[in-house]
Order: sequence, then C-alpha cells, then structure tokens
Amino acid sequence: MSTSTPNSATTSGTAPATNQQSFDRARGVLPGGVNSPVRAFGSVGGTPRFYVKASGSYVTDVEGRSYIDLVNSWGPAILGHAHPEVIDAVQQAASRGLGFGASTPAETELAELVRDRISVGGVSPIERLRLVSTGTEATMTAIRLARGATGRRLLVKFAGHYHGHSDGLLAEAGSGLATLSMPGSAGVTAETAAQTLVIEYNNVAALEQVFAEHGHDIAGVIFEAAAANMGVLAPQPGFNETIVRIAHEHGALAISDEVLTGFRVDPAGYWGLDARAAAAANPDAPEARWVPDLFTFGKVIGGGMPLAALGGSARIMELLAPLGPVYQAGTLSGNPVAVAAGLATLRLADDAVYSRLNQVAETLSAETSAALSAEGVEHVVQHAGNLFSFVFSGSEPMNFADVKAQQGYRYAPFFHSMLDSGVSLPPSVFEAWFVSAAHDDGVVSKIVEALPAAAKAAAAASAPQ
Repeated sequence: MSTSTPNSATTSGTAPATNQQSFDRARGVLPGGVNSPVRAFGSVGGTPRFYVKASGSYVTDVEGRSYIDLVNSWGPAILGHAHPEVIDAVQQAASRGLGFGASTPAETELAELVRDRISVGGVSPIERLRLVSTGTEATMTAIRLARGATGRRLLVKFAGHYHGHSDGLLAEAGSGLATLSMPGSAGVTAETAAQTLVIEYNNVAALEQVFAEHGHDIAGVIFEAAAANMGVLAPQPGFNETIVRIAHEHGALAISDEVLTGFRVDPAGYWGLDARAAAAANPDAPEARWVPDLFTFGKVIGGGMPLAALGGSARIMELLAPLGPVYQAGTLSGNPVAVAAGLATLRLADDAVYSRLNQVAETLSAETSAALSAEGVEHVVQHAGNLFSFVFSGSEPMNFADVKAQQGYRYAPFFHSMLDSGVSLPPSVFEAWFVSAAHDDGVVSKIVEALPAAAKAAAAASAPQ
C-alpha cells in the first residue's frame, strides 16, 4: 500500500538517504538517534522512519514512501497535515517576523477563543490563560501555581498518567516510560520524588486514603481528564467529579491535564464531552458537574507548532507574575507563528470536523476489533471520545497495573505488518491512535484492508522467553 516516489526533500544539501542511513547518522549526534524516546522504535523494534513531508492523511519518509498516518503528530493534526489555511496563516505570520519578545494582539485572540470554547451550560472555567511553549511547561507551571495558592508542598498523581517530564511527575508516568519499562528517571532526587504521591487510577478508596493521611499538606491533584498515555483509559463514571470534590473538601486544587484531550475529543475538551454526556443521560442534572481549578492544554491548541497553555479562574491565575508571587516566564511564550497556527486550527475545527473524527474513530476501532477477533486475539477496545487504543487482554483494564499485564508482545508484529502495508501506527502499545478530518472514506478503506494480515501477525506472536 505504501507508495514510493523520488525524494527531493533534503537537508543541508545532502543526498537522499534511507531510513537506516538517517538513523545511523542521527545516532552520531543525537542520544539514541532521536529527540523524543518513543521515536526510536524501542518498543516495536526495527528502523524508525524519518519523515520529510506530510499532507492530509499521509506522511512521506526519506525514501519517498508514503504512509497513512494514525499518529498525526501525536494529536495536533486534527484537520490533517499541512491544511492550506493553517499553512497560509503560518506563512503570513512568519512574513511579519518570527518573534518579538513582546506581546501581540493574536495572543489575546487565542486566549479569548479558548475561553469561549471551554464553556458548557453557562459555565466557563477559563477566565485567564497563560501561553507557554510545551505541555511539560504548562503542567509544571500549574503545579507551581497550586503550591503557591495553597502554601502546601505535596502533589497527588495517578499511576500511568503522564504530565510531561518535569522532575516531580515521572514516577509511574506511563507513555514513554512504560515503553522503556522505566519506573522513573535517573537524575530525579529522592527529595523531589517524595513530594509526589502516586495512587492507583480509578480507585476512589485510594484517593480518600491519601487525603485522610496527607490532606493538610496536599496542594493539588493532577490528572489526565482521560488517560491516554497508557493506551486510552477513560475514567470510570463520576471519577473525575470525585477527584474535584475530594480535593476541594481538603482545600486542595484539582488540575485537569487536557494536553492530549483538549480540543481533540470535543470543542470543549474531555471536560466538555463529559458534561454533554451527563446532560444527555440526565437532563435534570447540572451539565458541569465537575469543574477543575486549573486546566492544561497542548497539542491541538498550537495546530502542530510548539504552543501550550494553562488556564483557570482569575483568582488563581492572577497569582502568576506580574500580578502575583508565582513566577513563570518564557522568551518564546505566545510565539506569533505558533499562535497563528493555533488560531487557524481552532477556528477551522467546527462541528463537521468533530463529527468526521468520531465517525472515522468508530469505524477503525470496530474494524480493528473485528479483525483481531477473527484471529482469536484477546483484546479490549478502549475509547475516550475519538481517541482509542487496544489492550491485548481478556478483561477490561481499570488502572496502569492492568494495562501493563496485557500481552503487549502482540503489538510489535501487528505494528510492523501495518507499516509494511503503508499504515503508520503509534510505535508503542501504550499510546493512543489519532485520526484526522482528512481521513476520507478511501483512506479508511485502505486501512481496513491492511487489518487482517496484521491481526494474523498478532495472533502468531509468541511471548518472550
């Protein structure tokens, strides 16, 4: 299914290379040959692909082979790659200057757009927004803000939730750490790690216990609105609401990490998706049953450019400098080119886009499940809106321990079979699959055609000795 064309995309005037040559060269100057660990294919083996261009639902590697993309830059390419209107907005912004080290009117426009989108049933929790450059920076700042607001030192997180690579958040962090089988990271001191209390996901009793024992010293609870870094694992009904309630009962803040889910699963993120689902199930109940104190955003908010944000009530957010005592700064915060990409992406992400994302996700998850079932492969389909993944297990997981207990060895042959057929999947069983509005019916059909062979490969896999 993959196509091959002469590759004219080169860097530094060098001749076109193979993926293996590109990887070998990269390992001479980059640790592991990559700038983010999961790209090294450590979980699935083989040679990572080095991409030189992307358009719509396809990416193209240095050898000129094109693949249908189900990674989509880990989420931001919600419209598809290189959407003409987004590219035009970026080019226009770049033509006016790459950065000024000063404020721009577009930053305010983006903040207003986010405020207006994160609103359900008259509840709009984003009164102030601070733009930063990465999701890690957003969560790190949110935690600092929670500690500054409460005067407390401890943080609660859930095993398997990933909130970036700042020191205090790497314990039981899922995602790349799960892929590499690393429980934490060297270089994080015991004193720093001790300030983060890690408890089991979807476990109300554990949450109640940690607050009973440490509530007087807990500044906040940080949680993925729907876990998407140990595969996709949505919260049990009412669990997010319980997090917020218990945190508030003890004077702590609730920080909802929507770096992955924000603006992807719904115009108002997972918070909005949950609120609308609650309203549909019980029209007499208030829509916004749980309202976090702080949100963090990334991925889609930047439209593929380095941009992230944290937001919340004016009371808490205005504790940030220059108004308050909690310091945060960044030379590239609110970069005008990145802001232009984010504005264009969010403005184009209308109801028709979300309808298409949902339709494609439902079709692909169902077809993949059917192919695996036809080969007798135990699995569970995991959904959080249009994010989905598969757990190679006979029972539905509830937490990180359940996810890690799956027959993960089946994923590598499944992955490589799909790649050989021209479909690029996330190179780890611990990652979500991402669709885009550019995945038309023809593209979906090609993916479906590749599934039977991949399911056979998964079925034939043997557990490592």
